[in-house]
Amino acid sequence: MHPVLIFLFALIAILLLTAKLRLHPFLSLVFVSLFIGVLAGEPMGAVEAVTKGLGNVFSRFAIIITSGSIIGLLLQKSGGMSLIASDIMRFSRNPLLALNILGFLFSVPMMCYILAYVIFIPIAKELATKLNYPPISTATALALGAVASFNLVYPSPVIISAAEELSANTDTLILLGFFIAVPTSTAGYLYARRLGKTETARVSEHDNQGQAQPEFTEITETPQKEKTGVMQEKGIEVQRKDGVQRKDGVQGRDTGKSGRLEAYAPIFLPLLLILFQAGFEHPPLLFSFLGNPNVALLIGVLLSIFSSRALGLEMVRTLVEKAVRRSGVVLLDLCGGGALGATLAMTGAGEALGRFFLQINLPHILVPFLVAAALQTVQGSRVVTMLVAPSLLLPLVPELGLPAEILILAMASGTFVISHVNDPFFWIFGELAELEPSEVFRANTLGGALMGVVSFLLVSGVYVFFY
Repeated sequence: MHPVLIFLFALIAILLLTAKLRLHPFLSLVFVSLFIGVLAGEPMGAVEAVTKGLGNVFSRFAIIITSGSIIGLLLQKSGGMSLIASDIMRFSRNPLLALNILGFLFSVPMMCYILAYVIFIPIAKELATKLNYPPISTATALALGAVASFNLVYPSPVIISAAEELSANTDTLILLGFFIAVPTSTAGYLYARRLGKTETARVSEHDNQGQAQPEFTEITETPQKEKTGVMQEKGIEVQRKDGVQRKDGVQGRDTGKSGRLEAYAPIFLPLLLILFQAGFEHPPLLFSFLGNPNVALLIGVLLSIFSSRALGLEMVRTLVEKAVRRSGVVLLDLCGGGALGATLAMTGAGEALGRFFLQINLPHILVPFLVAAALQTVQGSRVVTMLVAPSLLLPLVPELGLPAEILILAMASGTFVISHVNDPFFWIFGELAELEPSEVFRANTLGGALMGVVSFLLVSGVYVFFY
């Protein structure tokens, strides 16, 4: 079967299995991966690609996702996240925009937009609780801000390899990338705000029809009396379904210097360690070790356990076990996406789509955008897309006649589209924000596509008016 037809089959099959039949994403991705290997005439190659894809993703994300899950849950139950969310509300008139800026500022220095999302998503969820925002809105604002800078701002891994291969002027690339990334991120924020309003209207409509309004969060500050299934403790509701109850006096740690330090340290000390070692071209061994994202987040785990000591050893152990189980679900979905991406790469679907676009008589600036979008749709990794796309386009650079900086940013715009089930971030976004796949399509996929269009239009405008 032709590689393009294999790609289309894989896309339709996974959408049907996950969104329509609601088969678990891990099984859907693995089944389809094996089947497209059979269609390509390489069944044993598909088995090898699946296992290799699974292993690559697990080795990259296992410690990061598990550590982030533990830190988030412990700080949530100990009141640390509530304190951080309160501070953001106190100092920002627009908390949703503040989340977008948090993601935008930290994803490039950390060299991983996924890591930035994992670290800050507990804060986004807590803000949703306190402000009565739909969680889909706060998660989208954070995620799209992180993706905007990671895709466009040098020296992001998405940009730096292409800049070296195409010999771009880095000073010009930095200025243009930042100039384009800011309004692109703003478009993501506006989309998240609109998404929140739509979700609120939908919930209100259901509530008016006599349906129960869904609970978005596990912890809310309220002076209400005890309700069924909820235990009231000093202004904090804790749902019994978690099997977790706070000891008396924990809430008192939300005030004072020690409480604030214990709330912020598990999140921001790892962040500082990562950023500090990134500031060195050749960091000393100790800084390289402590600043490694895996090690830094494990340090954050130890700090979060210390910050939650008032909960009691048994309760901390229960929460850690729950967080590990939750991260396991996320990792399975991620590994399934890695398996699909590796199998599609084996079939040659990405190269076939790229050549198809190159043969169509299109405006030259549209070619790099479509090639990158096609590769991104096939294999899911933004970094891989920008490693492969310049190699495909390099022989055509003289014919296209585009400056290297414009060529790179046009390709980078294509990496926004289309994020779907073979993109590891698709599953991280949904699992950590506790959203259904259909909601992730609305938030992440459509929001990213919107930003890709905005970014490409801005790149085209810069090319038309300044070159």
